[in-house]
Amino acid sequence: MEFSSKLLERAVNEMSQLPGVGKRTALRLVLHLLRQPKEQTTALSQALQTMRNTIRFCKSCHNISDVNLCEICANPNRNETIICVVEDVKDVMAIENTSSFRGLYHVLGGKISPIDGIGPHDLNIKTLVAKVKQGDVKELIFALSSTMEGDTTNFYIYKQIQEYNVVTSTIARGISVGDELEYADEITLGRSIVNRIPFETSLKL
Repeated sequence: MEFSSKLLERAVNEMSQLPGVGKRTALRLVLHLLRQPKEQTTALSQALQTMRNTIRFCKSCHNISDVNLCEICANPNRNETIICVVEDVKDVMAIENTSSFRGLYHVLGGKISPIDGIGPHDLNIKTLVAKVKQGDVKELIFALSSTMEGDTTNFYIYKQIQEYNVVTSTIARGISVGDELEYADEITLGRSIVNRIPFETSLKL
């Protein structure tokens, strides 16, 4: 792809590094921004810079937040005795969109995947186990994707908290095996949360 401007080329190259954005799409987006008022482009760049420089992770659940404690954890109307364990912040958003869950979350930040060099100590598992040890948590809902890595992570956490008095359940298999939560429709995902099954039962399936 030939460019008449080095500045344009640099902008396209940077934009094309976004997931799912190829060079042609990046060029179309950059040219669109050039046609907009300068104030709009400035507002976009400032919003991205501010987000990148000031955003933080919730000290309790590791969800993305503007302050130390995210809005979900700080909400007194949430059920603090039930924690839904998810892989990523996108999964929190997907489950919240179903309006079927009123407990809290715990974001692991990934799944155990030896082939990718990701072990238990690379994830937010230790802080989850610490919450269970405190004795206030009554149920953990495993809501990781139905993949080998997801099942391995579920089982590892299950073994870590097995000695404590906490119920463990997993979302119903309305989510197809191998599917990621963020791509599930809201109705299916909502029913999977509501119709969750004991984790021990899922080990026999």
